Amino acid sequence: MNTVYTFGGNAPHDDPRQKDKTVTGGKGANLADMASIGLPVPPGFTITTEECTRYLTHGESFSDELRAAVAQALGHVEQTVGKRFGDAADPLLVSVRSGARVSMPGMMDTVLNLGLNDETVQGLASASGDERFAWDSYRRFIQMYGDVVLGLDHGLFEEALEIAKEDRGYFADTELSAGDLKELVGEYKTIVAAERGEPFPQDVNEQLWGAIAAVFDSWDSERAKVYRRLNAISAEWGTAVNVQAMVFGNMGDSSATGVAFTRDPSTGERAYYGEWLINAQGEDVVAGIRTPQYLTKAARENAGAEKPSMEEAMPEAYAQLARVFDLLEDHYKDMQDIEFTVQQGTLWMLQTRSGKRTAKAALKMAVDMVGEGLINEQTAILRVDPMALDQLLHPTLNPDAPREELGTGLPASPGAASGKIVLDADTAELWSNREEDVILVRVETSPEDIHGMHAARGILTARGGMTSHAAVVARGMGRPCVSGASGVSIDLASRRLRIGARELKEGDVITLDGATGQIMAGRVPTIEPELAGDFGVLMEWADKHRRMGVRTNAETPADCKTARGFGAEGIGLCRTEHMFFDASRISAVRAMILAEDETARQSALDRLLPEQRSDFADIFRTMAGLPCTIRLLDPPLHEFLPTRDEEFAELSDSLGLGVDHLKRRANELHEFNPMLGHRGCRLGITFPEIYAMQARAIFEAACEVSTSDEPVVPEVMIPLVATQKELAILRALVDRVAEEVFADTGSRVDYLVGTMIELPRAALMAGEIAEEARFFSFGTNDLTQTALGVSRDDAARFLGAYVDKGIYARDPFVSLDVDGVGQLVELAAERGRATRGDIKLGICGEHGGDPESIAFCEKVGLDYVSASPYRVPIARLAAAQAALRSGG
Repeated sequence: MNTVYTFGGNAPHDDPRQKDKTVTGGKGANLADMASIGLPVPPGFTITTEECTRYLTHGESFSDELRAAVAQALGHVEQTVGKRFGDAADPLLVSVRSGARVSMPGMMDTVLNLGLNDETVQGLASASGDERFAWDSYRRFIQMYGDVVLGLDHGLFEEALEIAKEDRGYFADTELSAGDLKELVGEYKTIVAAERGEPFPQDVNEQLWGAIAAVFDSWDSERAKVYRRLNAISAEWGTAVNVQAMVFGNMGDSSATGVAFTRDPSTGERAYYGEWLINAQGEDVVAGIRTPQYLTKAARENAGAEKPSMEEAMPEAYAQLARVFDLLEDHYKDMQDIEFTVQQGTLWMLQTRSGKRTAKAALKMAVDMVGEGLINEQTAILRVDPMALDQLLHPTLNPDAPREELGTGLPASPGAASGKIVLDADTAELWSNREEDVILVRVETSPEDIHGMHAARGILTARGGMTSHAAVVARGMGRPCVSGASGVSIDLASRRLRIGARELKEGDVITLDGATGQIMAGRVPTIEPELAGDFGVLMEWADKHRRMGVRTNAETPADCKTARGFGAEGIGLCRTEHMFFDASRISAVRAMILAEDETARQSALDRLLPEQRSDFADIFRTMAGLPCTIRLLDPPLHEFLPTRDEEFAELSDSLGLGVDHLKRRANELHEFNPMLGHRGCRLGITFPEIYAMQARAIFEAACEVSTSDEPVVPEVMIPLVATQKELAILRALVDRVAEEVFADTGSRVDYLVGTMIELPRAALMAGEIAEEARFFSFGTNDLTQTALGVSRDDAARFLGAYVDKGIYARDPFVSLDVDGVGQLVELAAERGRATRGDIKLGICGEHGGDPESIAFCEKVGLDYVSASPYRVPIARLAAAQAALRSGG
C-alpha cells in the first residue's frame, strides 16, 4: 500500500487510492485528476493522510520507509523538470502544501520556494537570468519558512520589509531592486539567528523534512482545532502533504498568479470571478499584502477600477484559463475554486476544488445547474449544506432606512450585521460570550483569528481582496464581510480606528452591508427575508424526496406563524411551562405552588385555566388543523418561585402571607439536583390537579377551534416517564378530563396520549410503556444528559477539550451521540413498535435541527423530527438528503 503518490509528467494515475480524498486529501486527489485529463500541472507527489496520523501518534517521527518513498518520488519530479533538488547551478525548488479531505482555507501551513540557500540562490539567478527574481524568492522563502517551520513571528520579517521600503522611499515590494532584496535576505537571516540562536538551515533535505513536519503539525494547531470543531471535521482524518515543483509568478511582467472561481461564489451568477497579480506569488493574493486586480474586464468596469484585468493584460493566458474553467466545471459538475500561476506566459494549474460559497449562491448554482442539465434534482439537493440555509433565514438591512455611511470596501461576503467594534479575535470571543454583538475589525485576518471570526456578527478588514482569507472564511461561515476598506486605519495601542473622516473607538457600534461593501455608523434597521425563487424551488424538490415529516418546537402564536412560513407540518413540542412565566400569570402560578392545601391550590389553578385555554386556542388556530404535541408541565416547581426580596414582598402582599413564611416554603421546595428531582410526570402523580387543569385547557380549546375542514388533533405528552404505571395513571387522568369536556361542550375531538422518552429506563422499558402510549417523542436533550451523566448547562466548560481529544467527534448536545444515546433511541423504537405497530415516533430535542442527527433519525425510521422555527428549512433539506443517501 503506497504512502506516497506521484502526479504529473509520465506518472501513472490509475491507482484508485490516489484519487480517494480520504487518502490523498482534496488537493492531492484533484492534482492527480487534473494531470490525468491533460491539464498543465507542475509535477509533484502526495504523502497520504495515513502518514499524518502515524506521525502524530508515533512521537512525531518519520519512518525509514517514508523517507525512501519521498526520495524516490522527488527523483520523479527531478527527472520530469530536468532539475535537481539542491543543485547549486540550476536548482529544483518545491512548494510544500497541506491538503485535508475537505477544504480548510488558511487553517494549515504552506511553504513556497523550498530548496533555496546561499548557494542555490546564485544558481537560480544565473539559470533564470533574473537576479532580482532569485533574491525575491529567497527572501520570501526565509520569511515563510521562519514563520511556518521555525515558529518565528512573521511580523519581525514584515517590519524589516517595511523599513527597507521606507528607507528607500518605496511603496510597493516590487520596487525593491536585486541589491535591495539581497540586503533584506541578510537582515532576515540575522533575525533567524537572533531569535533561534542558530543560523537559517542551508541543507535542502533538512528544509524539506522540516516543512513536511510543519504541515503535519499544523493539523493539530489551535486554529485547525477550532475550525474542525466549528465544521464537524474529525480529528482522526489528518492532512496529506503535497510537494510540487515550483512555478513562478514573480518572474517579471510576463508572469502572474491568481485565484479564481468558475462562478461568482457570493451570488451564484454564471460569470468567471477572481483576482490576480502581475509579478507575484500566490500568498500575495490571498494574504491581502497587495491589492489584487480583477480577473475579467466586466468585473473591472463594474467596480470602476483602473488597473487592467487579466483578460485585458494577458489575453492569451486568460483565454487558455477560461477553457480550463469550462473543462473543470464540466468534469466535476460543480463550481470550482482554482489557483493558477502564469510563468513567463505559460499557464500552470496549482489547485482545483469545489469552492466555498454563500447560501444564496449555493441555491442559485444548484437550481441553475439542474436547468443547464449539468446535474439532476437529487444531486442539487445533496449539493447544498443544510446549515448554510441559516444565512438566508434572518433579516437583512432595510433599504429605506436612513443610514450614515462612513466608508466602503469590497463586498466580500453578503449579509448585514451590526455590532460593537472589536479589534482582535480574543476580544471578539470574550464580548460575544457576554452575549454582545460584535464586528471584528482587522487590518487583515489570519488563520489565528478563526475563533474571533466565528464569534463576530461581521468582519471588516482594511486590506485584502475578494479572495482574501477574510473573504473566503467569512463566506464559508455565513458572516457578512467587507474587505479591502482602504479608508480604515487602526491604532491598536489606543484601541481606536478611523473610517474616512470619522474617529471611532472599540465598543462603538457600526453596521456592515456585505452585499454592497458599505460601512455605516450605528445600527441600521432590518427587514424579514423573502424566501422564494431558488429557495422555494429547492425546498419543493426536498419535500418531494424526503420521507420524514418536519415539525417545530414552538409555544407562541408568533413562533408558530414563523415555523409555518418555513414549512413546518405541525408542532412536535409545545413547552407549556414557558406560558407559566408570563408576567400576567406568574403570581397565580406562585400561589398554586405555595398553596398549603389542595383547595388553595385548585383556586390558583382555576385562575390559570382560562389563560391556558386561550394559549392553546391561539396555537390551534395558527396551526390550522396540523398536529400539535403539547407537553404537560415539566420543570421543578422551585424554578417559578421568586429569588429577590422585592419579589417575595410583592407575593406576600398578593397572597396575604408573611415574607418569612413564603421564604420558608420556598426553601422546603429547593432541590439539590432538580434535573433529577420532583419534575415532569412526578408532579402529575403528586399534584394531579395541575395536569388535570392543563388537560382541560387543551380539550376545551380544541373543541372551541376544531372544524370539519381543519380538525384539531391534540397530542398530549407526559414528560419524564420511567415506568408504565406512571403513564397509566396519568393517561387515565387525561382520558377522564377529556370525556368531561366532551360531555360539557357537546363536541368531541380525536386525541393521542403519549410520552417523551428522555430517561434510559424509559428506553429500556419502551415495550411495556408502549402499551399505554400512542406516540413516543424522544427528548434527546435530557436523554443525553441522563445517559452521559453530564449536565448540558455545565458541559461547555470541558466538552471542547473532549472534542479536541477525539473523545467525542462532536459536542453530544449539538449532534446526537449515535454510538451511545443513539442505541437507546434505536432500542426504544424497536421495542415500542414491537408492542404497538402503529406507534408514532418523533424527536423533539435540539438534535431535531442537526443534519447529522436527522440522518440517524432516518436510519432508525422515525416518523418526524421537530426543530426550532428557524431550523425548519434546515431540517426539511437534511431529511431529504438523509432519505436520498439511504436509497429512498
